Amino acid sequence: MARQLRAEQTRTTIITAAADLFDRRGYESTSLSDIVAHAHVTKGALYFHFAAKEDLAHAIMELQSQAARRVAGEIDDRGYASLEAVMRLTFGLARLSVEGPIARAGLRLATGGVPVRPPLPHPFAELLDLVSRRLGGAVKESDIHQDVDVETVAHSLVCFFVGTRVVGRSREPAGRLPRRMSEMWYVLIRGLVPVPRRPRYLTLVTRLEREIMAAV
Repeated sequence: MARQLRAEQTRTTIITAAADLFDRRGYESTSLSDIVAHAHVTKGALYFHFAAKEDLAHAIMELQSQAARRVAGEIDDRGYASLEAVMRLTFGLARLSVEGPIARAGLRLATGGVPVRPPLPHPFAELLDLVSRRLGGAVKESDIHQDVDVETVAHSLVCFFVGTRVVGRSREPAGRLPRRMSEMWYVLIRGLVPVPRRPRYLTLVTRLEREIMAAV
């Protein structure tokens, strides 16, 4: 049991080190030797868990996917209105990026041409599905204008969300992301939400940003 625990701890250490380097340097500019040195493990330990660098990248994207589904599931369990659920999802994913390198590296891998192995869905396709379903609910609940094209809005929102993170990666510290999420939602709410319902959601934006900043 102790040996198994040590093996799991070593695997986690390797993944975290790889994620940190992939996030800061990029996939192509990071070698397995770099990861070994950064994780303070032997090459034998790394090869025991991962046969190739691509295996490490896949493990990181899988962890990112699991975390995103967990955040979405926790939000669904609380029964929020659909638009609030979308907002909480984006802030929840932003929080993951602030808290550690896995989500940040996952984004960089997804935008860097690293292949995603089936049955793992591409992270952007997965996010698009999560957002689309909730936006459809928001239209039914009259929190979004009835004449919007849900698929178009979902695609634009995902692009806005991903683009904000990609641009910020090279220009700002990760801790700035909650503010950028707020700015994104200020724009979206004014374009999507009927005037009588805007105050509720504008107030929610401020609260969600504060919750992240207080937690990290």
